[in-house]
Amino acid sequence: MSTTTPTSLSSFEIRPTATPTSDEDRAAALAAPRFGTVFTDHMARISWSEDKGWHDRRVEAYGPLLLDPATAVLHYAQEIFEGMKAYRHADGSVWTFRPSANAERFARSARRLALPELSEEDFLGSLAALVATDAAWVPSGEETSLYLRPFMYASEAFLGVRPSRAAEYLVIASPVGPYFASGVKPVSIWVAEDYHRAGAGGTGAAKCGGNYAASLLPQQEAYALGYDQVCFLDASTNTLVEELGGMNVFLVHADGSVSTPELSGSILEGVTRSSILQLVRDAGHEVRERPIPLAELRAGLADGSVAEVFACGTAAVVTPIGRLGGQGFDLTVGDGSAGPVTSSVRSELMDIQYGRAADRHGWLHRLL
Repeated sequence: MSTTTPTSLSSFEIRPTATPTSDEDRAAALAAPRFGTVFTDHMARISWSEDKGWHDRRVEAYGPLLLDPATAVLHYAQEIFEGMKAYRHADGSVWTFRPSANAERFARSARRLALPELSEEDFLGSLAALVATDAAWVPSGEETSLYLRPFMYASEAFLGVRPSRAAEYLVIASPVGPYFASGVKPVSIWVAEDYHRAGAGGTGAAKCGGNYAASLLPQQEAYALGYDQVCFLDASTNTLVEELGGMNVFLVHADGSVSTPELSGSILEGVTRSSILQLVRDAGHEVRERPIPLAELRAGLADGSVAEVFACGTAAVVTPIGRLGGQGFDLTVGDGSAGPVTSSVRSELMDIQYGRAADRHGWLHRLL
């Protein structure tokens, strides 16, 4: 399912909220934004039906959704989402990072979940329309941004296992600070050997809620054991490192080479992941996308041949991993602090995103 109708910012009807947030309340929210807890005044929205295709492009007041109890998404989990950020640059302009890659992944996810594919024009237009409407909500503080959450769900009211004949696409936005409340500090990772995030032929490569729901119980158990996050192994052999519940993983070896698990169909192709692959190649590191056995990682941490491990994703950007534990092992990564390659990659990526460094790969897209 797809649309061939091009659209842009001007194709969205703006329906302003009748109850805008006061300047004082907005300023208080932007002073110290917490991740994903406060939302802007509006949301972008497009409706789809089998007979009409994509229609009714608008920006409307942020508010509750009215769902019939039989709405398909509530019963069959037919939904997808994306995560991106809008960055305020020093001159006041607002930019986002590689949105075309998110649009492409959103279309791939829709295809896998039997949802209608949204055009890149509609995807980019919805971001621009919402940010233009809620421009005052884009923060300018250190490591702050406006987190953008595009999502789509099956909206037809029916009970029956088949693709929905109606869908809703929305974008909501939240001013945010660092993903981890404690700031940029090395996190501890528990390797889950009794649970898997996804399997061959499943939905691991799609960004859909079911993958994240599957990670919550092992994440809860990791918390109880004193760890911050969970790393999942492959479902076929239970021996290969795949990804965290919401982030990709990188290894930095003592010889300066960098490794990351290859895309297997059960690993999400992260936009931050692909950007980091380019940046470390630019810096002269040998880069390998390959299967990474847990046994190899454990041995490398024990003998020092693996010097750094970090995770990456849109929300947390780059997060150093300082400790890796699992059934029968508890290992410190390097000296437990953020390593030089991890720190360098994080700084370079964020400098590009915030306009402090040259965008030599053309990754930035101006929204305002």
